Amino acid sequence: MPEGAAAKNGGGPGREAQETASPGGGLVATLALAGIVVALMQTIVIPLVPELPRLLDASPADTSWVITATLLAGAVATPVMGRLGDMYGKRRMLLLSLGFLICGSVVGALSDSLVPMLAGRTLQGLAAGVIPLGISIMRDELPAHRLGSATALMSASLGIGGALGLPAAAFLAERVDWHVLFWGAAGAGVVAVVLVLLLVPESRVRGGGRFDVPGALGLSTALVCLLLAISKGADWGWGSVTTLGLFAAAAVVLVLWSRWERRAPQPLVDLRTLARRQVLLTNLASAVFGFAMFAMSLVMPQILQLPEATGYGLGASMLTVGLVMGPSGLVMMAVAPVSAHVSRTKGPKVTLMAGAVVVAAGYGLGTVLMSAIWHLVLVSAVIGAGIGLAYGAMPALIMAAVPVSETAAANSLNTLMRSIGTSVSSAVAGVVLAQMTTTIGGTAFPAENGFRVVMAIGACAALAALALAAFLPGRTAAAPPARDEADAPAPAATPAAG
Repeated sequence: MPEGAAAKNGGGPGREAQETASPGGGLVATLALAGIVVALMQTIVIPLVPELPRLLDASPADTSWVITATLLAGAVATPVMGRLGDMYGKRRMLLLSLGFLICGSVVGALSDSLVPMLAGRTLQGLAAGVIPLGISIMRDELPAHRLGSATALMSASLGIGGALGLPAAAFLAERVDWHVLFWGAAGAGVVAVVLVLLLVPESRVRGGGRFDVPGALGLSTALVCLLLAISKGADWGWGSVTTLGLFAAAAVVLVLWSRWERRAPQPLVDLRTLARRQVLLTNLASAVFGFAMFAMSLVMPQILQLPEATGYGLGASMLTVGLVMGPSGLVMMAVAPVSAHVSRTKGPKVTLMAGAVVVAAGYGLGTVLMSAIWHLVLVSAVIGAGIGLAYGAMPALIMAAVPVSETAAANSLNTLMRSIGTSVSSAVAGVVLAQMTTTIGGTAFPAENGFRVVMAIGACAALAALALAAFLPGRTAAAPPARDEADAPAPAATPAAG
């Protein structure tokens, strides 16, 4: 076997026989669990948000940073961990990310004031690269017939963990001390680390080279400015000097960063790869899909919790909210193998387009079915099915178009695009619901038509993703096997030393 092929194959003779003997079920389950644990980190504070000012003895404006800090840290960590994984070992970076999650959870569990809580939540956010790293490990380690369903499950784990974690977090928040939520997250992280150490091998596929520090600093600065403006723009004012200044700074830094990356000998992000039609369109569709996905999470909890006196609110508890949203996570899990099958037989382009249609149909149902709990369960399940289809296709499209040595970095950027989409969705929905209100008993509430408008925007976003997907190259194989010499559109990676 040629040296380059051996490097891509992750080792010498005997590797393929080992793969045949071990179907990788433990590896898939472990990586999916790690992704779900990271998603749980995003949801454990949701039941606490209304109580955080009292619990942390701080103002509502200050406690909102408990959410924002995690978002910003995740945006910075995701592309950096992806590139470091390609260079120094994906399993190593996976363990480091889970270590950040454990440390952050412990700090949060020991917190009773704002500053340590922000430190803990920032550390938790640094674990955001777990899912793209897990997908990349799967590409390196699994045989071709297992790869599609495994990456589909891993890609959907963010939604699965978020949907399933909300009812558990709500249940615990109502019945035990809130610190238990963070201790539970730390314990789940420890379990994930132990399983990774036992069941996940370190891939020998590495790109080597030097880490692009200026590129990482530039991209991190641009992302922080952009996401800070998006997430805090409603509080500061969309026309305020601070908000506009951050948007302008993000644009300027991105221009300078792109110029640097084009000239850097070993860039953080290979812009030539990023500009390939399939990668570019998939990333754009991911951002739009992230927007569409998050609209559901913004609308349904509010409809469920608004008082019945509004005429459209259902007056439910946070626990009920979690139980209503939970089935969507189960649907995503069930749809993952379906997504893989469609991608294998029809191509991931078709899977992505089908997911967009299903999500749009779900939001269409939501505009007319919002007056009973079973209505919202149905709508969330339909949208969850569409998300499961689409999210399973995205890694396949990305991995079919990038060199094996750039898998983690490319998947990390795709995950980052989803996060940007969800942030924009939150801002847009916030503006709509703030402008469309109704007053009952002297108290202003979001109007029923405001929720319908947000649902309609979610449907339009899904259709926009459908339009983007339509321009993808015709039939693309679902996540080609990393061990096939023809897989690499660029020179093969070099094996790790030792």
